[in-house]
Amino acid sequence: MAIHEYPPSHAARVRPLWDLDPAITFLNHGSFGACPLRVREAQDRLRAQMEREPVRFFVRELEPLLDAALEALADFVGAGAADLAFVPNATAGVNTVLRSLDLRPGDELVTTNHEYNACRNALEHAAARAGARVVVATVPFPLDSPDDVVRAVLDCTGPRTRLALVDHVTSQTGLVFPVERIVPELARRGVDTLVDGAHAPGMVPLDLRALGAAYYTGNCHKWMCAPKGTAFLHVRPDKQAQIRPLSISHGANSPRTDLSRFRLEFDWTGTHDPTPYLVLPEAIRFLSSLLPGGVPALAEHNRRTALAARERLCDALGTPAPAPASMIGSLATVRLPEAAGDAPAPPLFLDPLQEALFSRHGIEVPIIPFPPPRGRVLRISAQIYNDPEDYARLVDALRAEGVS
Repeated sequence: MAIHEYPPSHAARVRPLWDLDPAITFLNHGSFGACPLRVREAQDRLRAQMEREPVRFFVRELEPLLDAALEALADFVGAGAADLAFVPNATAGVNTVLRSLDLRPGDELVTTNHEYNACRNALEHAAARAGARVVVATVPFPLDSPDDVVRAVLDCTGPRTRLALVDHVTSQTGLVFPVERIVPELARRGVDTLVDGAHAPGMVPLDLRALGAAYYTGNCHKWMCAPKGTAFLHVRPDKQAQIRPLSISHGANSPRTDLSRFRLEFDWTGTHDPTPYLVLPEAIRFLSSLLPGGVPALAEHNRRTALAARERLCDALGTPAPAPASMIGSLATVRLPEAAGDAPAPPLFLDPLQEALFSRHGIEVPIIPFPPPRGRVLRISAQIYNDPEDYARLVDALRAEGVS
């Protein structure tokens, strides 16, 4: 008997709310999200407002719209609006913190072997510029418990550790890391944490005040279904004086005293299209309307779907689940046979099996090289527009491709 059962499907009802290609079984919401029609229409209205009278929009209307968006975000993530800044993506958030820190030769920066490649590159770049060193904690995969993550990170910290960059939800392996345990343990050792929460908002509950991390960055275009280019950086108040945006603009010498220097600098970094940020309240309202119980009910629905789909994939492939159910949100991975050859896969690599599933079966699902150089995992996403038949099609396609 199956341990995990699919929740009741709402896919037929909600699929028309997105403009996804009906010819594709889309099992990769996690990579770039998918913005619903209602949110896109709200963005179109704001863009029309902006272009109708650009000076009025940017000089007279933008600030209260931005304040409203930050207040909505603050309520959603459990933070103060004064401690939040919009950034275009979580990678930019990571870079913003790393470029702002006064790193010194001999400093150590800790991360894990599950960290997203782009953010790992930013860490290596910052370390190289300062003569610092990146220390990589090897978190096993498969793993038995969140304890494995905590132990691996803490074992790599020492007297020279300045910062730890830790995923909240890993991209490669789809695991929810126990950041609520890691952050205070590192703080007791005098180590600040930068949490890479690229996948977390809308997938797992957030209370950034309670978490207490020095820095937290998250995407809103993934599980919050906002337009592309919507993310945030949360900086604890005692750290804000040091953190500067990647683009220094008018806020650096503004005479205003009604906002903090942090907000003055981040609220205006130059002319750009701010409408992705401004429609975030509409995205939150949209998600809250999908199920009774709002976003918490949606997240639990997606988690149950991911667990049931993972179980069926593991049964079909004859492989055990690589992590406990407690570490699964709306993403889940299963291991595949190793790749041929020992050459590491380049960034944004498309595995031949991924291409075959797309071109021959109309299924969009990522095959991720992990652990390198030959390991491979298949990562499924579960959004409310997915139903059990989507994952059944994936199992049939894998069998047709000789993967079973």
